[in-house]
Amino acid sequence: MAPTPHLVSASVLRLYVGLCDAQMTSRVGWVDIDADDPARVLATAEAPVLDIGEPGAFDDSGVVPTAIVPNRDRLLLYYAGFQRGTKVPYTIFTGLAVSDDGGQSFVRHGRVPILDRTSQEPTWRTAAHVVGESGIFRMWYAGGGEWIDLGGKKVPRLDIRHIDSADGVAWTGPITTCLAVDPKTEVSLGRPWVVRESNGYAMYYSIRGGATPYRLASATSADGLIWTQRVDEPGLALGPEPWDLEMMYASSVFRRGEREYLFYNGNDTGATGVGWAERSRS
Repeated sequence: MAPTPHLVSASVLRLYVGLCDAQMTSRVGWVDIDADDPARVLATAEAPVLDIGEPGAFDDSGVVPTAIVPNRDRLLLYYAGFQRGTKVPYTIFTGLAVSDDGGQSFVRHGRVPILDRTSQEPTWRTAAHVVGESGIFRMWYAGGGEWIDLGGKKVPRLDIRHIDSADGVAWTGPITTCLAVDPKTEVSLGRPWVVRESNGYAMYYSIRGGATPYRLASATSADGLIWTQRVDEPGLALGPEPWDLEMMYASSVFRRGEREYLFYNGNDTGATGVGWAERSRS
């Protein structure tokens, strides 16, 4: 789940991912691939770099990576922490873990989320993508608190929002809704990934429709706060291979010279694996 790229050397690109066991409990691991040939797998983690939290914690039912941010000589791992419920299926809040060994292992910053529940977002503040910029940290995330019945299944209604921080830990800045669900055609917006462009920002994210599973989408912004969806972007249709014929989800972007890779999950939010598309930026 949720491929999260990080360049660990001149030629090695690491994808941090959430790896689920038979009980659908995710832990964070990684796969190293050739930065010039993503089909070439170089190595895989032998054990989780971040395990689930202690019983009763916000992340005791699963952890999924959402962003890796270099900060001085450390790596900051922002992750989604799952906790299963009885009256609702689950809650998800954002945690932070820190690595001092180049990403081989991570230690939790604390026992509670850095992005915790609020009265407006009582059940989800998740899928955080963080960018360090001009002395501050900017975060785009999926937030909400409303459950929608979709064919007898409870699913979350999530908008994409923005908040900033002076240190990457305390997120006290004002919250701005960047992209809101269109209730006529959409149920939820998922996993934003933001990159700088020459004239502003591009966001890659997912849209879940009322009768359709997640598909990939893209938007642009001059300031990172007001966004306009790009029609026909990123230009990937479902299939034709079976593994992503039903769903495309949790996209992330990595730029390598004049090439741009877009990684994403296929059917069932990653049960069929991770794939990529690429294009030239020239």
